[in-house]
Amino acid sequence: MALSSMIYTHLPVTQAASGAARFSLIRSSHHQEAVLDHQQTKTSNKANRLAESLAHLLHLHINTPPRTNTHSTNWNLFTEEKISTPTTSPKDSISEKWREIHGSNDWEGLLDPLHPWLRREIVKYGEFAQATYDAFDFDSFSEYCGSCRYNHNKLFDVLGLSKNGYTVSKYIYAMSHIDMPSWLERSHLADTWSKHSNWMGFVAVSDDLETRRIGRRDIVVAWRGTVAPSEWYEDFQRKLEPIGHGEAKVEHGFHGIYTAKCETTRYNKSSASEQVMKEVTRLMEFYRAQGEEVSLTITGHSLGGALALLNAYEAAETIPGLPISVVSFGAPRVGNIAFKDELNQMGVKTLRVVVKQDMVPKMPGLVLNEGLQKFDDITGTLDWVYTHVGAEMKLEVGSSPYLKHGGFNLPGFHSLETYLHLVDGFLSTETTFRSNARRDFALVNKGCDMLVDDLRIPQCWYQLPHKGLVCNAHGRWVKPKRDPEDIPSPTREAQAQAHALQVEMMESDYALSF
Repeated sequence: MALSSMIYTHLPVTQAASGAARFSLIRSSHHQEAVLDHQQTKTSNKANRLAESLAHLLHLHINTPPRTNTHSTNWNLFTEEKISTPTTSPKDSISEKWREIHGSNDWEGLLDPLHPWLRREIVKYGEFAQATYDAFDFDSFSEYCGSCRYNHNKLFDVLGLSKNGYTVSKYIYAMSHIDMPSWLERSHLADTWSKHSNWMGFVAVSDDLETRRIGRRDIVVAWRGTVAPSEWYEDFQRKLEPIGHGEAKVEHGFHGIYTAKCETTRYNKSSASEQVMKEVTRLMEFYRAQGEEVSLTITGHSLGGALALLNAYEAAETIPGLPISVVSFGAPRVGNIAFKDELNQMGVKTLRVVVKQDMVPKMPGLVLNEGLQKFDDITGTLDWVYTHVGAEMKLEVGSSPYLKHGGFNLPGFHSLETYLHLVDGFLSTETTFRSNARRDFALVNKGCDMLVDDLRIPQCWYQLPHKGLVCNAHGRWVKPKRDPEDIPSPTREAQAQAHALQVEMMESDYALSF
C-alpha cells in the first residue's frame, strides 16, 4: 500500500499568498522520480513498470518546466505569511441552492468556472474519503491490521474533521479472504482481531447546525480505496457480470467486494452491501419521520469510487425518491453502457473528479470504452464495453505551482491529497491556480512525493513515530496496546449505535415540546 501505519498529525495552518509577484516565487519544480519508503518500494516498482508500459498509449508525457531560482529571503517571507493564516474559508449557507450543489442539474454551469460553494462541498466529501486512509491500520505486524484505529465516536475528533459538522454512525466492513485482492491487508500474526474482515469505510450524518447550513439532513457514505493502482489493476481485470434485472453489468471484482460475506466472521456475516443499506435506511426513516428532507451523498477514491457507484445503484433501487449523489475521486470505470443508463434513469447524480495524469480513471476499458459509442450505428450497443458515468471535473497537475510537473509519478498523480489540493486551487480551465487557495499544501506529501523541493516538506511524512513502537518503563521498544475503546468490537458498536439513536430521539422529542 502507498500509506504505511499512520496517526493523524495537526499541521501548521497555511494559506496561499496573494499577488502575482509573490505567487510566482513557487513556480519551480524538479524532474524527480518519487522515492518511497521501504514498505512502499515493491508496490511503487510494480506501479512504475505498469505506468511506463502504458505511457505512450495514454498520451501522458509531461514536459518538465524550467527551474526558476528563488531567493531564500523572499521564500522565508512567503512561508512566514502562509503558516499564520487559516486553512479553510468561512462556511456559506447553501440551503437555498442545495439541490443544484447536490447535482440536480448535473452541475451545469458550476464546474468551469468552479463555483466556490461547490468547491467547498467537494473538498468536504473528499476529506471524508481521505479519513478512510488516515485511520486505517496498515501495519501487517499489528494484531488489528485491517481495522480502523479509532472507534467511530472519536474518529472525526482525532482526524480534525469535527469542523465539517457530521457524526459517524456506523462502520462498514468487507471481506478479505478467498477471491479477494492482495491489497486488502491482513495481519501476519496468527492471533488477530479478525481473519476475514476489513474496514472499508463509514456512514455519517450531518448535525443540526450543518443541516441548517446545507438545507437538508445529509447522510454520507465514505468508501476506502487503494492508493496502489497497479495492484487492483492486476486483481480486477476479469469480466463484467450482471447486476439488477436489466442489461446492466459491472466489474466482477468490484461487485465481489461489495457483496461478499462469510458466516464464520464476527463482522461479515452480512456483506458490506447489507451493512451500509441497513444503516442508510435506518437513518433515512428516522429523519423523514421527523419531517426532515434527507439526501444521500456517497464518496470514495480509487476503488472506493467504484464501490460508491455500486452503493448508489442499490440505494436508488431500494429507496425511491431519495436524492442520491456520488462524488468520486480518481475512480475507475465500473460497468457497461446499460449500467450507466440505469443509474441515469434512477436519478443518481455522479460527479467524477479526475486528474489528467492519473491512469486509474482510464481503466478498466483502456481501449474498449465509451469512445466506441460513435460506432453504434455499425456495431449496435455493445453490452461488454466499460463506460464512465456522470459529469467530469478534469484537473491538471501542471496547473499547480506547488507540484512537481516532471516524470511519471504514478502514486503522486493518483493520491487523494493531490486531488484535493488541485480542487482547492481550481478556478477554471482558462485561469491559473487561485492565489488564495486555503488548504494546506503540506498535506499533498502525506503519502507521496509530489511537492516541489523548495517547499521543504518531506515525502511520505504521515506515519506513526518510530514505526509504531514505543519505549516502555523498562526501556524496551515494544508494540503498544490499543486503548480498549479502539479495539474492534461488534458488540460495542451495536451498543453505541443504539445509544446514539436513543439520544437523537430524546433530543427530537425535547425540541418538539417547544
